[in-house]
Amino acid sequence: MTLKEPSFSFGIEEEYHLVDRTTRDLAAAPQELMDACLERLGDQVSPEFLKSQIEIGTPVCRSFAKARQQLAHLRGTIGEISGEFGLAPIAAATHPFAHHLQQTPTEKERYQSLAQDLQGVGRRLVICGMHVHAGIEDDELRIDIMNQVRYFLPHLLMLSTSSPFWQRQNTGLKSYRLTIMQALPRTGMPGRFAGWSEYQRTVNVLVKAGVIEDATKIWWDLRPSHRFPTLEMRITDVCTRLDDALSVAALYVCLCRMLYRLRRANQSWRMYPVFLLNENRWRAQRYGVDGSLFDFGLGTLVPFRDLLREIQDLVAEDAEALGCQAEVAHATNIAREGTSADRQVAEYERLRTAGASEDEALKGVVDLLIVETLAGTKAAPRPSVA
Repeated sequence: MTLKEPSFSFGIEEEYHLVDRTTRDLAAAPQELMDACLERLGDQVSPEFLKSQIEIGTPVCRSFAKARQQLAHLRGTIGEISGEFGLAPIAAATHPFAHHLQQTPTEKERYQSLAQDLQGVGRRLVICGMHVHAGIEDDELRIDIMNQVRYFLPHLLMLSTSSPFWQRQNTGLKSYRLTIMQALPRTGMPGRFAGWSEYQRTVNVLVKAGVIEDATKIWWDLRPSHRFPTLEMRITDVCTRLDDALSVAALYVCLCRMLYRLRRANQSWRMYPVFLLNENRWRAQRYGVDGSLFDFGLGTLVPFRDLLREIQDLVAEDAEALGCQAEVAHATNIAREGTSADRQVAEYERLRTAGASEDEALKGVVDLLIVETLAGTKAAPRPSVA
């Protein structure tokens, strides 16, 4: 039987923190702000777990030109509306100095229930991620590609890191967000499933016992979407720069298509134990693009920048088919210049060296995040005139 090619349509979801433009601390969104966003953006915007967060989602996209336009529109509209309330969005996985105990869950039944269930672990969820959905309509193929693409999740994480700070401290990690996430139940790298039926049986054990209502309470790094015929990649930090977000999304969708091509040729990517995949996950979380990952076939550590070139070669055909050669090529710039995490740490150190206090330097990092989040949108801050 001929395997029908998936659509490989895609959608991107981003979570943002909202900060006070004066104090640069996190700020709860007034209901009027959310109402204005909902009026302008409809179901493309929603509140998040905390009142100081907001989430956006693109419509289903079949081109990265459309995705770029949509993300710029969504970021810009939220920047414009929040500016009317003296606030600004920042696309960073953690805030440089806000304290988690000062944040308040959104007054929505789902989030109040989560807060009650997760207790102290939930109160630390002052984090924002980026999720990318890849359209893979066949259930069995979705699980097959899920099993294989796990290998590449650390590589995607490395390109997205934006959470080096936590409550005024430089943690020494490029993605501290993952240390917060992995304290929750049902998170981390998913195991391997024999097929769709085994996945459903596994989830239904918890559903039938009343532990979870449905698969939306499974927060793995990668999961079949409960609502859509998509494979949802969830490991990445939210990318501060728009170009970086599109690059990571393009690489993910291309990797899924590359693995489909292997399947069509009766081949597959070699499977490795979760134990080994988690070693690369940790190295990505700790070191970012300056680090190295295991090439398990060779049994040696290889600099990430070398591995990235190999991945770009692997998906060259797919990037051409999906029309995202520029986005895939941009990953080279991220690897060379660093991610948001690298720029945040560099800005903090630059300001401290110039004589700024710790408080002033951390606020300066927030200022950098505001500018980079809104760059290329209608809400981009205008340069000051001397």
